[in-house]
Amino acid sequence: MSDTGRNKTVVTAISKISDRPVAKEACLVVIYGLDLGRKYNLTRPQIIIGRSSKADIQIDQESVSRNHCKILNTGNAILLRDMGSTNGTYINDELIDEYVLRDGDFIKVGRCIFKFLSGNNIENAYHEEIYRLTTIDGLTQIYNKRYFQETLEREIGRSQRYRRELSLIMFDIDKFKNINDTFGHLAGDYVLKHLATVIKSRIRREDILARYGGEEFAIILPEIDHHNAVQFADKIRRISERTPFKFEDTEIPLTVSVGVAVLAPEVQDASAFVKLADDNLYAAKAAGRNQVVG
Repeated sequence: MSDTGRNKTVVTAISKISDRPVAKEACLVVIYGLDLGRKYNLTRPQIIIGRSSKADIQIDQESVSRNHCKILNTGNAILLRDMGSTNGTYINDELIDEYVLRDGDFIKVGRCIFKFLSGNNIENAYHEEIYRLTTIDGLTQIYNKRYFQETLEREIGRSQRYRRELSLIMFDIDKFKNINDTFGHLAGDYVLKHLATVIKSRIRREDILARYGGEEFAIILPEIDHHNAVQFADKIRRISERTPFKFEDTEIPLTVSVGVAVLAPEVQDASAFVKLADDNLYAAKAAGRNQVVG
């Protein structure tokens, strides 16, 4: 199955325009894709999003139709309408035909994700979103690599200062390129986001789950020793293998390989700690994948 497949359309009912607040100020902010952080004001009556060079918001991706969708500003509300695109337009992971946008909605066009902002002080909301982008990965909505690295440095210092355990788990999706090649990049994005959501629901409040890069993830486990870190790593492996991943009515089989590291006196900084866990991750892959090393 390729990026061009779409099996069903979800039609979202539109409430009466008169029930909506006046759309004086609204914008889209790119939170995933090229031009990260770019803001598009929605003051014009109509804005076309698509691959065409004539589109008001151009997204140069194969999975985006030439005229993919359009935004209509009625003065009372902001509507998003799909224009018969091949791969569809998504709001908060739901396929739509037409939808009245609400503050905070996530709009996915191809592999690009926008966040819709509206309200009395749009500039404040925009700057808050830009600050959020410094810590959160736009696709998976978990912490990003920058936040992970800063937190790991801090946790290493805390662990060494108070002589407390600290473990690190690195894991990635086995043969992720095959998923993209077989099912399409939109399916690959879905897998990354769904896996992040599933794992996030299984960690403690004090644990830090982050997207380290591509299909690789990391979890910082404060005050967890080696035995419990390995036990938890294998739990992640089993959860990933047993969780159903279904995109466009197609089941996508998935496994992960996991590397575990525990902070030791010879580990002096975050980069050495990450390398230790990463080396174990690659050892798990070399040993046949879908297993834990550490």
